[in-house]
Amino acid sequence: MEQNILKLFIEKGFLLDREMLDFFNELKDEDFANEIINKIAVISKQKLITKNLVNQNIEKIKPILFDLDIEKKQLVEKFFINISISLELKKETSYQEITPKPIIEKNEIKPNVSNNIQSIPNSYKIISSPIFSPQKLEVKDFVRYFKARYNSIKFLLQQRPELDSLISIDKIGNSNKHFSIIGIVTKKSVTKSKNIILEVEDLSGKTKLLINQTKEEIYEKSKEILLDDIVGFKCSGTRDFLYVNDIIYPDSYVKDKHRSEREVYAVFISDIHVGSTMFLEKSFEKFIDWINGEDVDDSQKEIIKKIKYVFIVGDTIDGVGVYPGQEKFLKIKDIKKQYEVLAGYLKRIPSHITMFLSPGQHDAVRVAEPQPPLGEDFAEPLLKISNLNLVSNPSVIEIECLPGKPGIRVLMYHGASMHPIINEIEELRLINGHHHPAKVVKHLLFRRHLAPIHGSMVYIPDSEEDFLVIKDIPDIITTADLHKTDIDKYNGTLIVCNSCWQSITPFEEKVGNRPDPCKVPILNLQTGAIKILDFTEDGEDKDCIEDEKNISCELKK
Repeated sequence: MEQNILKLFIEKGFLLDREMLDFFNELKDEDFANEIINKIAVISKQKLITKNLVNQNIEKIKPILFDLDIEKKQLVEKFFINISISLELKKETSYQEITPKPIIEKNEIKPNVSNNIQSIPNSYKIISSPIFSPQKLEVKDFVRYFKARYNSIKFLLQQRPELDSLISIDKIGNSNKHFSIIGIVTKKSVTKSKNIILEVEDLSGKTKLLINQTKEEIYEKSKEILLDDIVGFKCSGTRDFLYVNDIIYPDSYVKDKHRSEREVYAVFISDIHVGSTMFLEKSFEKFIDWINGEDVDDSQKEIIKKIKYVFIVGDTIDGVGVYPGQEKFLKIKDIKKQYEVLAGYLKRIPSHITMFLSPGQHDAVRVAEPQPPLGEDFAEPLLKISNLNLVSNPSVIEIECLPGKPGIRVLMYHGASMHPIINEIEELRLINGHHHPAKVVKHLLFRRHLAPIHGSMVYIPDSEEDFLVIKDIPDIITTADLHKTDIDKYNGTLIVCNSCWQSITPFEEKVGNRPDPCKVPILNLQTGAIKILDFTEDGEDKDCIEDEKNISCELKK
């Protein structure tokens, strides 16, 4: 066990002191060790993980301790000095009222005698928030990464019952029998007779496929095929040339609908762009006042009290040097000062609300995805906000977790890949997909990958795992970047595309994009009902009414 723990930390670029190594050996839980690495790395930016370092940050990592079994919890309590509550408390009092202290540290709780499920503190898990240590990258790293991506999506496709008689390309013979293959599309062309020819490969070999325009349904499907898509094909023919009888994508379907046991709400915002001359400061101030219950009627106050989570999906500041000539459009030209102003706003969000913040292209992290969480090098004021969790882009958060019951999984992705997808898919081009971001997100869920086109955006293969693959289907996916509010549902997954807090930029005007600023979706996690709040000067809120098939939004009368 000791060797495995050491290997895990070394691969991530961290060192352990002897006390922590002995602790992990006694705990015998590699998953917990991995979570400790990810959490402590974000909080402290230290490479040497010591007992003292964990003690100093025990309140920040406390949420991941609740999933340990009783014996392991007792070991944690014995080893770390700063845990002042029993880790068993949460399990024993899940359906009792638990009242926060007047000044509350994250997830600190004490029991009460009444039975009020509403008073249970916020419970969450950060399921995925990858952090990587700096390393030299070589061609073999990209090859390994692409193989990992292929194998992940191949596994998803193998679950599809339509793909019967699956074989690898090198096993295709010269007979004309029917079979299925899974491959990555490397080339797509159209013949003079308007048929489509694909070149496809798997780990064993390559082949060509013909899609005849006379097969109208299959031909329409094939129009959406992108280069680097990993797809299943039902075929007939020989290895040299195959005829396609059907096209199968991995697709996504939510089997079980997860809802909260209590009436609580989640709020979604993004693209704040603090520091820009076009930052809509008054509207954002209006939002901060609203979430504090200022100048609202009694009915709204009741809802505001039940807001437990805020998701902030990237581009929190405008940044510096993001694009040529940006300095002309900056009110604050120091990136650290931009984060200071942002922190000033976020500090005003009530402490009983748990916030999750992931970066975007304008934030002070690398542009290449997956983007790591913001760090103390530029965003130190954010790390001091006790109810704020800094996570990666993309990341997966599970909220409203109760013992023995799965929580609600939220996939956060800023959305840099959405622009090239709009340009490549005919359906999205024709409707100007920038105005319909939820339709773009449906294509990501359909392909089970957040950036399916290789080379369309910058990514770094830091791991043997592709964190842009949508392995587990989320209950909610929330995106940003297109500055447009859009709510929809796809096979059980709620799509929440976020607005912005910035007026139209010269670039958006040039490309014909019309942002829809200052809109805030608020989701009832118990019923699934959504309302879009409008914080523009003369804005009208929208009620979104959900049924089992779709979600529609109409102006509130």
